[in-house]
Amino acid sequence: MAVQRLDRGDLWKNKARVLQLQLRQRFRVAVDRHRPSVLADRYFSSSVQRWLRRFRDFRRDSLPSSSSFYRKKVSKDFDVEVDSAIFRMLQAVAVPLIGNVCHVFMNGLNRVQVYGLEKLHDALLNRPKNKPLITVSNHVASVDDPFIIASLLPPRVLLDAQNLRWTLCASDRCFSNPVTSAFFRSVKVLPVSRGDGIYQMGMDMAISKLNTGGWVHIFPEGSRSRDGGKTVRSSKRGVGRLVLDADSTPIVLPFVHTGMQDVMPIGANFPRIGKTVTVLIGDPIIFDDLLNSEEATEASRGKLYDAVASRIGHQLQNLKVKVDKLALEQSIRLENHNKDGAERASNILHQVDLDPFGLGSHEYIRYESLVEETRTKLNDMSPEEATVDGYTRMGYSCEGGIGSRIRSYMDPTELMGFAARGLLVNCRSKEKYSDTSNMRPLKTWKQYLEANMLKQWNTC
Repeated sequence: MAVQRLDRGDLWKNKARVLQLQLRQRFRVAVDRHRPSVLADRYFSSSVQRWLRRFRDFRRDSLPSSSSFYRKKVSKDFDVEVDSAIFRMLQAVAVPLIGNVCHVFMNGLNRVQVYGLEKLHDALLNRPKNKPLITVSNHVASVDDPFIIASLLPPRVLLDAQNLRWTLCASDRCFSNPVTSAFFRSVKVLPVSRGDGIYQMGMDMAISKLNTGGWVHIFPEGSRSRDGGKTVRSSKRGVGRLVLDADSTPIVLPFVHTGMQDVMPIGANFPRIGKTVTVLIGDPIIFDDLLNSEEATEASRGKLYDAVASRIGHQLQNLKVKVDKLALEQSIRLENHNKDGAERASNILHQVDLDPFGLGSHEYIRYESLVEETRTKLNDMSPEEATVDGYTRMGYSCEGGIGSRIRSYMDPTELMGFAARGLLVNCRSKEKYSDTSNMRPLKTWKQYLEANMLKQWNTC
């Protein structure tokens, strides 16, 4: 019985498997036999295929997608929250306060050398009403804005918060929590998200500010320099959208700076003082030949964005070469000025009339003979005599005058320095072998008179 049941079970399994294979084969045949090949060329004429192709192209070009570009209209009242009364009150207080503090820091505790400043003032103050303005610059340090912007504007302009710039900042850096979000909104900063493309809300907010005739400052590189400001990278496509999608073509003014890498080095928590920053402001960038050409009417929106960004990037790179050259010339000029100042001080010291002090001018210029005699005596001295007392007791063969007066308080090593620099050093007021390279000539003469001549006058 058990064997018969197993045989019947196997028989039913085999029948079920055969039936399954038959149904599968029958279904496949039916699908292959009755399925119409809609997209096959043999079912449509060439005219129908042509109309389908046109419809696909129209659908691809007209509908926005992540891979296509189009002009997105932005109204002037796009973001009511930023223009609310509360934020306008905060901006009226925070923007002038922070702007003037940065202005004093850059022009008072540091040195800013600006070339072409009148171009920025003319574009900012004398542009037509409701004419938008875009300023573009390289991005070196995290404090480029507001430090550079504040250093270029006079305090009276910084007090007008309504007409000052709007700028963009990454939301993961400046808008990570409600406190920082409120602060950066109060200083006219708009959030942008990395990787969300050029049609995100932050870019739309910037275009809405341009449509009202505002001023937007942007860093076309998209992020800070990777090499400490040595080079300027290519500009991103977003700046092209700001230029092309605004209701009226804005004024685009480029400027490049160098030296902020010393004010705020990479990894520093606080800015440095006593540094020099050089800023070069260029001419406004013209796009008429690019926008009004026949190729522009036939080109895609993405190519126009790239063309505008490329022109801005090339202009910034050219300005970078010029500003580096100006900074180098300025440093060389400053170094030569310091050397000239030291030489003028030495010349004044040599022209002092030494006769009233008992030091004849004819003996004052006999440094070379004194130095040679000092070297000879130093070479002839034994190790026992080569002590500080030996240096002090050593005199010179010059008769009277300067030689007899200085031998009691000046050792030969300092005299050699005096012969080389034209400075008299009072050894009694300074320790032996102290560094005298930073002493000033007038201070040295004062110490000499106090140590030598005034004592003689007091004893008379």
